[in-house]
Amino acid sequence: MRLSAGAPFRLGASWDGRGTNFALFSANAEKVELCLFDTQGRRELERITLPEKTEDVWHGYLNDISPGQLYGYRVHGPYEPERGHRFNAHKLLLDPYAKRLFGRLVWSDAHFAYRPGSPREDLSFDRRDNARGMPKAVVVDETFHLGRHDTRPRIPWEDTIIYEAHVKGLTQTHPDVPPHLRGSYSALSSQPMIDHFKRLGVTTIELLPIHGLVDDRTLVEKKLTNYWGYNTLSFFAAEHRYTQDHPLEAFRTTVARLHDAGIEVILDVVYNHTAEGNQLGPTLSFRGIDNASYYWLKPDNPRFYDDFTGCGSSVNLTHPRVLQMVMDSLRYWVETCHVDGFRFDLATTLARGPRGYDRNAGFFTAIRQDPVLASVKMIAEPWDLGMGGYQVGAFPSQWSEWNDRYRSAMRRYWGGEGSLTGEISRRMTGSSDLFNHDGRRPRASINHVTVHDGFTLADLYSYSVKHNKANGEDNRDGSNDNLSNNCGHEGPSPDPAVRALRLQLRKNQLACLMLAQGVPLLLAGDEVGNSQHGNNNAYCQDNEIGWVGWDGLGRPDDDLIEFVGRLTTLRMNFPQIRSTQWLDGRRADGSYGVLWLTPTADEMTQQDWAFPDGRFLAYVLSPAERGYAPLFVVLNSAPAAITFKFPKTPEWKVWRQVLNTTDDRPVIDPWPAGGEMIAPPRSVLAFAGSAA
Repeated sequence: MRLSAGAPFRLGASWDGRGTNFALFSANAEKVELCLFDTQGRRELERITLPEKTEDVWHGYLNDISPGQLYGYRVHGPYEPERGHRFNAHKLLLDPYAKRLFGRLVWSDAHFAYRPGSPREDLSFDRRDNARGMPKAVVVDETFHLGRHDTRPRIPWEDTIIYEAHVKGLTQTHPDVPPHLRGSYSALSSQPMIDHFKRLGVTTIELLPIHGLVDDRTLVEKKLTNYWGYNTLSFFAAEHRYTQDHPLEAFRTTVARLHDAGIEVILDVVYNHTAEGNQLGPTLSFRGIDNASYYWLKPDNPRFYDDFTGCGSSVNLTHPRVLQMVMDSLRYWVETCHVDGFRFDLATTLARGPRGYDRNAGFFTAIRQDPVLASVKMIAEPWDLGMGGYQVGAFPSQWSEWNDRYRSAMRRYWGGEGSLTGEISRRMTGSSDLFNHDGRRPRASINHVTVHDGFTLADLYSYSVKHNKANGEDNRDGSNDNLSNNCGHEGPSPDPAVRALRLQLRKNQLACLMLAQGVPLLLAGDEVGNSQHGNNNAYCQDNEIGWVGWDGLGRPDDDLIEFVGRLTTLRMNFPQIRSTQWLDGRRADGSYGVLWLTPTADEMTQQDWAFPDGRFLAYVLSPAERGYAPLFVVLNSAPAAITFKFPKTPEWKVWRQVLNTTDDRPVIDPWPAGGEMIAPPRSVLAFAGSAA
């Protein structure tokens, strides 16, 4: 093969029809070798030193290297952990820009740059070759990306209803999905799933991580896996465990089919840490390429990592080349697969600088000015585990954020806690106390009661404590602060009264989620009573615990699909729920955006807001547009019925029931303005105003 200098731009392996350019960033390496492998990835055919280095990018061009070629790198440099350098050329390393992976990681001690068991720990040095057990990067033909034109649905933020799901877990046991498709990318866009999404009324699927990942050795030894996928090794490659075909093409096809159905796709992405862990972790890619550049190291002792993530290390986006990698990855998924946005795991870490979280971080600036990324949805998990990591409400105006304040308030309220009316009023109207600044809008708040991390909705009202024994950590893992309520019996109960109460509380939470301003997020399976048997940290359970259980279909106590569908329709029928503006109370001219009322339909005073142990909240949302009706909402979390009056205004003479979580039967006759009704115990009611 003919070797020439090639070019430093377009990092990774780039095939141009004649040959392939290889380019790898490493600021501190002394030499970089490209290793070519046979078609099975078992035998190293050739080792070629990249001939040039330009601005810390090592590069070379090889004629006659075509798509399908397997390769990896060996990077030479000092092994000086106490100075932050962990080069070990005996270890084959994965290209950070690999677009496709071949093979799986086969664990052995050879993957560690030091000798496990040595009394010197990571200060020792290991000379074993790990190539045989390493996945290899594959040269791909990227010209096929140009052949598909996919139009994204571009659903406005205010109309967005998110459905969080795992690729495999959502479909693995679904009875209507063809068995040969279950658990795959293709299953997501199968007709039974599209029909299901349509019945629910969700607009946007948020997928747990699909980037190339590896399973932690400790989990493999326990016969468990990193099921959720938060253990990324490759930020450009689609995980191949969800298909038997070419993973990127399978995923692209799935996105296109979902787009054809009018459904968006958002990816949960993990750029805050990698699968390499702390100083005792393996050397698989970034650590061996340039540890001191890719990771946050302790300034006073760079042998160790600054761990803001709880995963052993943190990726350092203040380094321009590391930031470039993240930006290149994001653009790749938008331009190649046409995804509609991203949810960033532990997003605070991505915006950290030497002094902590920085709202003006280079990461935010880069996204704001990027012409590709500026038009897609950006969602932050606005915290990490480091000092000052909790940053709910502190992200830039382009961003939306998971609002755990909504989650906690709603769990406390429907759990029976009193004196929360002020808190609940803010959460139901977009959490302006958190987000109304710097031009942000109500869509900044991603409202949720349950997500992948924690109890499912069914378990929230079936278990008072976690039951994580199956994770192999003696029930130590997972949160102890769940604000859950077993309704009088731990676990499944044959008692009809217990089951009825659990169903009622689930319906109340779903109703509030769809009535609240902001963007609702529904956890996959909550609509069919999916249970994880009390496990609130099923990250390693690639089995019936972690998969969505569809046995609740058609069962009155569990099947809430039609109920959710009615809620999403209700949300779409009342634009004031989906308002793009913050609500005002009573204005000087007598108009209002929201009117807070006592049970007697009087406007609330400060004394009313401070009512001890209050559990009743009622309010009217003014029509957002001419020709639409006002919406009167009543929340009663008390275990007793409460009598209330309907608002009496000159323009709205009667009120028609559009929601009652205690009774699904339709109500034909309206209530007159000023008339009385009883709010059943633990209920959510909603009424549309009418002039006649």
